[in-house]
Amino acid sequence: MHQSILVFRNFRYLKWAASVIAAAVVLYVFHSPEYGLPNGGTWLGYVLGTIGAVLILWLMWFGIRKRRYGTGGAPVEDWLSAHVYLGLALIVIATLHTGFQFGLNVHTLAYGLMMIVIVSGILGLMAYIRVPELMTNNRRGMTLTQMMHEISDLDTACRETALSLGDEINQIVLKAARDTRIGGNVLRQLSGNDPNCATRQANQAVRHLADHAPQVQAEGFRSLLGLLARKEELLARARRDVRFKAFLDIWLFVHVPLSFALLAALMAHIASVFLYW
Repeated sequence: MHQSILVFRNFRYLKWAASVIAAAVVLYVFHSPEYGLPNGGTWLGYVLGTIGAVLILWLMWFGIRKRRYGTGGAPVEDWLSAHVYLGLALIVIATLHTGFQFGLNVHTLAYGLMMIVIVSGILGLMAYIRVPELMTNNRRGMTLTQMMHEISDLDTACRETALSLGDEINQIVLKAARDTRIGGNVLRQLSGNDPNCATRQANQAVRHLADHAPQVQAEGFRSLLGLLARKEELLARARRDVRFKAFLDIWLFVHVPLSFALLAALMAHIASVFLYW
């Protein structure tokens, strides 16, 4: 679905966006202001500014629309495809609206925030196209909950196997079960790794002890090492899954507040225009 939105309905919304951009460029090229250079204060500036403001409000409405399932109207896929292409068209429309005149004022602030929001939207689009595929490949048919259950079962199996291998091995396995962590703070989630993973340390310690163990315990050590290796592999996949989800969550945490900051700057921009009109 995430890939198909770019070609949705045979590029319908790309064609819409291209048509809007072409019309805006043609009008701008043939526009001759009565005084000075093209700017947001001419009739074309007001037209492009109005179109841009309406587009911004419509693009923000998508965040509400996508949560209203079963409400009728166009499918969410239509909205999302249009959201992508009309959002990109906004770059041209808003830039032509400014007449390429910028300064230290609320108008340029609104333009700058708009560009930041669009760039973050592009990054989010790239993430939502790529990350679901990575998550599917990483999970291999399992959910994160199922991985956690299997890790718990492996802890149980490790403890049972360690019972015949002496107190030192039992303490190592118990510590691995007790101190292994998945997730943590934001940086730890985004890293997808735990440099002090208790299970990795346990695997190394057991492997070292296995080299000096009596032959009679060799089979037990092989079984335990196999279980620990399987647990390490599942832990790595679980941490990657957490990393993927954390990235998407953080993107939303940045993109949505920036969108509301843009809305506030846009209102200030419009208010100042009418105040000094």
